[in-house]
Amino acid sequence: MLSNQAKVESLIFVSGNEGISITDLAHLTGLLKPAINEQLKLLEKKYNTDKTCSFELVQTGEMVKFTTKKAFAPLIKSYFEAPATTTLSQAAIETLSIIAYKQPITRIDIEEIRGVKSSGMIQKLMALELIKEDGRLDVPGRPILYSTTEKFLDHFGIKSLDELPPLPENEANESNDESDPNDLMELFEKTIGKEEE
Repeated sequence: MLSNQAKVESLIFVSGNEGISITDLAHLTGLLKPAINEQLKLLEKKYNTDKTCSFELVQTGEMVKFTTKKAFAPLIKSYFEAPATTTLSQAAIETLSIIAYKQPITRIDIEEIRGVKSSGMIQKLMALELIKEDGRLDVPGRPILYSTTEKFLDHFGIKSLDELPPLPENEANESNDESDPNDLMELFEKTIGKEEE
C-alpha cells in the first residue's frame, strides 16, 4: 500500500516545472489540507536538509514543486551550454514549433498536440532562453503560459514571428488539440528549420 507521503511526492514530481496546488493534492489523494501540509513539511525536511540530494521542495502560495538546488546552477548551465545539447533535437524543434504557432500556450495544450509529455523539452527550451513564461491562464490551477523570446528570433535569424509561414485557413481555425505537430513543424522548418541542419 502506498504511503501518503509517496502519493504526495509522486504528484509533485509529475507536475514538473509548473507545480501542483495543495487543493489538487488534497483532491487527488483524498487527504485533508492539514494532512497535505504535514506531508509537505516532511518532504521539505527530506529534500531541503539532505546535503546529498540535488532537489528541494519549493512552495509559493498554494503551489508546490521540486526544483534543483541553487548550488547546482553552474553545473546545469554548463550542461545546457555544451555543444551537444545546444543543437535542438527533433522533439525540441517540434515543441518549439507548436509554441511559436500557438503562443501563448500551456504545457497541457502542448502535450495534447504532441501526444507525449513535454515538461523536459519545455525546461530545456527555457534554459536555452528560446521560450519564456508568459503569465498564467485564468482557469482552475492557473497553468503557466509559454511563448517565444527575442533570443528565439535571433537564434533562427528572423526579425519577427510574421516571417513564419501562415497556417492554412482550416488549421488556423482548429482548436489546439486537433492540430498536427508534423504540419506545424513542416511550416516552421520552411523558414527556420534549416538553421538546425
